[in-house]
Amino acid sequence: MPKSKRSKVVHTSQVQKKPAKEINAALFELVQEAVDAYQHIFVFSVDNMRNTYLKEVRQHFSDSRMFFGKTKVMAKALGLTDAEEHAPGLHKLSKYLQGSVGLLCSNREPKEVLEYFEGFVEVDFARAGMDATRTFTVPAGVVYSTGGEQPAEQDVPMPHSLEATVRKWGMPTKLDKGKVICLEDYAVCKEGKPMNSDQTALLKLFGIATAEFKVQVLAYWSAASGEVEEIEGADAVMSN
Repeated sequence: MPKSKRSKVVHTSQVQKKPAKEINAALFELVQEAVDAYQHIFVFSVDNMRNTYLKEVRQHFSDSRMFFGKTKVMAKALGLTDAEEHAPGLHKLSKYLQGSVGLLCSNREPKEVLEYFEGFVEVDFARAGMDATRTFTVPAGVVYSTGGEQPAEQDVPMPHSLEATVRKWGMPTKLDKGKVICLEDYAVCKEGKPMNSDQTALLKLFGIATAEFKVQVLAYWSAASGEVEEIEGADAVMSN
């Protein structure tokens, strides 16, 4: 076939991505600058990462500095040994930098920081691949909008237009006189079992939010003492 003579959009400029080496070098330098500028360095882990909620945390600590980048680079910036450490005692903090963790550099007192994170929990919908934190079963009969979470008299039947969708997602359903009927008790998910995208889609449709976004401080370093304080439960988080 002859080539099309239709006009084509030609981009005269392209966004050039920075090389990984350059990004890592910048992160390394920024972490070391923050160590010099702040009195306390916290290592924190994140469960069920959500950028929206992490943004809330950043806004709360707008007077501090937060890093959520390559853990190996951040650990290297702190120092892996006492000979490499950027400040006295700081290398003891680097062992906590593994997995889904970040750094919070702040002048706020540790008690204030710990109390904030202890009370900061946001519930959201689960994503595919996560283990179910509870068992959720839709009872046989008319399907309601909450899947049986609310008494029938306080709920409303599922719109008939959704029947084909929930059947596609695995529910044994049919339409009967304009109502969505579940042919048998259907376990959408079972506690402790990993979930696929169909299961998480059903949970979201029924308004079942099971994922908790929470931040746990594992340990922190203080410039004044040069000591690292481990927080109770840190070992359990790191072993997962």
